[in-house]
Amino acid sequence: MTLGLVTPLRDLDPERSGGKAAGLKWLVDHGYAVPPTWVLTDPVTDAGRVQPALASVVDDDRSYAVRSSANVEDGGDTSYAGQFLSVLEVHGVDGVLDAVQRVAASARSAGVEAYRTSIADERPVEMAVLVQEMVTPVWSGVGFSRNPITGLGETVVEAVAGSGEALMAGGVTPERWVRRWGDYIEQPDAAIVDERVIAEVIATTQRIAREYGAPVDVEWVHDGSKLWWVQVRAISGLDDITIYSRRISKEVMPGIIKPLVWSINVPMVNQAWVALFREALGEVAVEPEDLAKSFGYRSYFNMSAIGEIFSVMGMPRESLELLLGLPAGSEQPRFKPSATTFRKTPRMLGMALRKIRYDKEVERQLASLDSEFARFAGRDVSSLSDRELLADVEALRRIGVRAASVNIVTPLLANIYSALLRRQLGKGGVDLHSVDLLEGMDELGDFDPNPHLDELARKIRRLDRATREAVMRDGSTVLPDDLKHELDEFLEKFGHFSDSGNDFSIPPWREQPDTVVKMAAMRRDRDRASQRSSWDEARSAIPAWRRPLAGAMRKRARRFVHHREAVSSTYTYGYGLFRNYFLEIGRRLVERDVLAEANDVMYLDLVAVREALSPGGGAGAAQAVAACKAEIDSVRDIELPDVIYGDDFIPRPADDLAATSWHGTPTARGHHRGPVCVVRGLADFEKVREGDVLAIPYSDVGWTPLFAKAGAVVAESGGLLSHSSIVAREYGIPCVVSVDGAMRMPEGEIVTVDGYRGVVVLEAEGS
Repeated sequence: MTLGLVTPLRDLDPERSGGKAAGLKWLVDHGYAVPPTWVLTDPVTDAGRVQPALASVVDDDRSYAVRSSANVEDGGDTSYAGQFLSVLEVHGVDGVLDAVQRVAASARSAGVEAYRTSIADERPVEMAVLVQEMVTPVWSGVGFSRNPITGLGETVVEAVAGSGEALMAGGVTPERWVRRWGDYIEQPDAAIVDERVIAEVIATTQRIAREYGAPVDVEWVHDGSKLWWVQVRAISGLDDITIYSRRISKEVMPGIIKPLVWSINVPMVNQAWVALFREALGEVAVEPEDLAKSFGYRSYFNMSAIGEIFSVMGMPRESLELLLGLPAGSEQPRFKPSATTFRKTPRMLGMALRKIRYDKEVERQLASLDSEFARFAGRDVSSLSDRELLADVEALRRIGVRAASVNIVTPLLANIYSALLRRQLGKGGVDLHSVDLLEGMDELGDFDPNPHLDELARKIRRLDRATREAVMRDGSTVLPDDLKHELDEFLEKFGHFSDSGNDFSIPPWREQPDTVVKMAAMRRDRDRASQRSSWDEARSAIPAWRRPLAGAMRKRARRFVHHREAVSSTYTYGYGLFRNYFLEIGRRLVERDVLAEANDVMYLDLVAVREALSPGGGAGAAQAVAACKAEIDSVRDIELPDVIYGDDFIPRPADDLAATSWHGTPTARGHHRGPVCVVRGLADFEKVREGDVLAIPYSDVGWTPLFAKAGAVVAESGGLLSHSSIVAREYGIPCVVSVDGAMRMPEGEIVTVDGYRGVVVLEAEGS
């Protein structure tokens, strides 16, 4: 029933009542406990008309909270945190009426107008006012169904004893609980809040999110016996968080990657991956350049882009989080096929059936790739024009995409068939690792340099002592003629190998014969096969009825292991051909006084190389090389986490190389590097400069103008709902709260603030 100008939640029109009231109505409609609440959608109406309506609902024996519910509050872009008045512990009709009028009038205050100007919000403020029965709070807090900073699938709860107003007030640091997949990954050492209450909050927050259909931010109050809900809203901005991981990429592309290698390798390989995704799933909204990014000259995979592919397959976000290597809980999510998965199944099965016959495709591709690569290997690159050199590079890139595809699919199939064989043997109590899978496959010696190095090592060990010592000192030049011939044959066959088959800036073995000889001389005699059982022994240990299937799996596993080695060798050989071309380009740029050394070309990306080769286009290339080298030197010892959130990551020194660091709770995303400005109160406001890192004890609404200048905020107290956190999120600057010692940070010194991990690092002098 509508009581004149005062409307109970159940009868409310959510379109006319602001975000807070609409959220409360949603909670009531879905059966959650909300304190009795009424809404005045036109609170500026004449008091003589409002008072009778209030008299019909206000109980003189109860106290009330009177709060704003404006159209501009709690939106995706603006919060108006603390800008509008809230009045608590109000008694009687006259007291409530006076509070309603004061809250309504706060929409026109000078502070609100200044705030609106600072954020360029031109929307007219439409103010509704909530009148809600006060719950006597034993504990209060906020809950997030998903981490609002990282977007990860973990429930975050912050709580205080007494009123939840303390969460926004200055000087209060809440207890913090974070639960992932059934287990707490963060909780207070000696909690004041009853853990059973926290468990109820977590479970209900997740249920609300499921029913709401989106991740939510909720506020709650516990009166000692019952849990009440006083706010719900969607968490905004989660789709804007890009997550990068090097958990896998550091295995396939380890170490520092120079710009030219990145500009060739990454687009080429990623184009092959995207083509495979589209073959399996149809159109996916991911481009090759989306799949990886360089931070500190190291390779990271874009897990958010991979998440897009997961969603096309109908897989939940949590499936992606498993790939990040995050701690697994007792309730770790398991993949359950969705309707989307079933719709994609026919296409994926079609691809799987094609790959079953892939062994013939591998053989065809290997023959073709060997022939095409041989054509480029036989070129006299010094006789080619600049245009011909670049044309060959483009042709090699096109062939490289095809080679990369074969080099992706073949190892995958080898792993799949090996896993199927492992499963068959395991059912019979046999461990595949104990079986010599490659028994009798002598042809693998064509692709494996180890047996040949072992043979060379044995012959070097037979030399007299003086010759061996000379070899270790001087390398290949002092080898006897027969061993020199053997080394030449080895380098002819395996000289394209190097420390990294994915980095053509690294000299291959053929350019380092002395190193190869010393490597062989230091090898120890090994017998690889003798420690493993034969196939006949393994076969006899499993039941007879399993043997045919196990034999079939063994046959396919062996075949694809052979293919895998052949493909890997061919891919490495072809990829290494880029080195010939770019070193020739580098030599020409040295002759033209563009670069100091031929190898400097590796510090330019492909676009810059083309520009440097063009008539009059080399200006600035040497400076770009010098700047790149200096930057690489500066990041050699930086701390690089396995997971990076956001595109604005700032590399920083490892903790043991930093002058000092501070840790707290991250409450607003982003990274920022700037000078510290310690602000204790109003008297310090004038010294704040654009881009400063504000070090503050806490903040309230009066501090808001500072945030328009700040590059980041570091506070001694606070939580996710503290004023500093909310306003920092609104301004898009990083914020770290609950930082012990924030006010002792050195004035004017340069620090790096990581608003995802909650770390502030002081730069060492000279870094």
